Amino acid sequence: MTTSPLPPTRSILREPAFVRLWSATTASGLATWALPFVLGLAVLERALSPVELGVVLAARTAGFLLAVPVGGVLADRHSRTSVARCAGLLAAVATPVIAVGLGRSAVLMAVAAIAVGAGQGACRPAFQALTAEVADGARRQQANAAMTLAVRITTLTAPGLTALLAVVVDVRTLLLGTAVLWLATALAPPGGRAPNGEAVDSAPRARFHTQFLEGVREAGRHPWFLAGLAALTAVIATGYSATGVALPLISRDRYGTEAVLAAALTAYTAGALAGALLIARWRPRSQGWAALAGLACYGLAPLSLVLPVHPALVVAAYVLAGLGIELFNVPWFTATQREVDPKMLARVSSLDFLMSYGLAPVGLVLIAPAIDAFGAHAVLLACALVCFAAPALAALVRGSRHFSQRPGGGGP
Repeated sequence: MTTSPLPPTRSILREPAFVRLWSATTASGLATWALPFVLGLAVLERALSPVELGVVLAARTAGFLLAVPVGGVLADRHSRTSVARCAGLLAAVATPVIAVGLGRSAVLMAVAAIAVGAGQGACRPAFQALTAEVADGARRQQANAAMTLAVRITTLTAPGLTALLAVVVDVRTLLLGTAVLWLATALAPPGGRAPNGEAVDSAPRARFHTQFLEGVREAGRHPWFLAGLAALTAVIATGYSATGVALPLISRDRYGTEAVLAAALTAYTAGALAGALLIARWRPRSQGWAALAGLACYGLAPLSLVLPVHPALVVAAYVLAGLGIELFNVPWFTATQREVDPKMLARVSSLDFLMSYGLAPVGLVLIAPAIDAFGAHAVLLACALVCFAAPALAALVRGSRHFSQRPGGGGP
């Protein structure tokens, strides 16, 4: 079975192939976001120590980062569907091992978590490339908006669903539930094809690192991509870190309640949902500049924490930050799928995920010592300035106005 571009006369949401891909993405997102909360419940039940929790989650992140470039190369060598299915099966098989190790062996849990993270990481570039396969150019922006909606919905619902299920089932059963979600991830994607549209042959191939470097060189052919990726990485490493570390402290110490933390995070997700719905239909004339302006809105999040403003202003800032990040993400993914050589799309996408997600933990590690050394006011202000400046500098790079090297942009 092969996938082919869908006829432009029908909504992307009515196409079975895309619905299957969307379902797989949603299942993987639920499994990904549920795991930390399930293991957090294990800490509350004293089946897992906080240190062991940190080790297991760090192991999962390591597996993700190791697998993303591997998954990118494999998804460009073979059918993207096959790669996504193998990745989902790997995570589905490894997750019950975490349940077996719970309360018995932290080492076993960590090894299994590496495999789960590897499955998660290998899925990402395959799904990104599959989106370009099942949706034609005219509807890719709508498709990417629907995919990012799946991510935001899972972010919003996974913690609550996990907490509700924890009332009636134990932690090990919840872990097995995430394994079922990974199995759904493996089974749901539509049938795929090789990146060149033909069957994959058995001819000798270049070494892995050579093929990955080909993807890096392809990315280098698009200055707007490198500039946008640098801006995205800078914003995530600073603005995201401010949210992860400073917001909980300020919510507790300045406002005397965790309600501000909860409201801000909910507002961010609500803004992101609104942004995805908006960008599904909105086509800015200068889509690159509009997207980078949206990315810069993330600077409002750390800026709102600098001064003791009313909590409503903090919540409003996070709404705008969430709105802006999706006004960036959807055109960014769409332009990458349009402009990059289809035979190298998964590798270029893996570079995207590797840089933006890979440096996020670095920011989280550094921001707390920076706050201790320089004070929260200075660090938050610096984070806000980076979030504003990085997209502005990226907008000056050739091709950034339309996220395309072609005059007037690359079309839909």
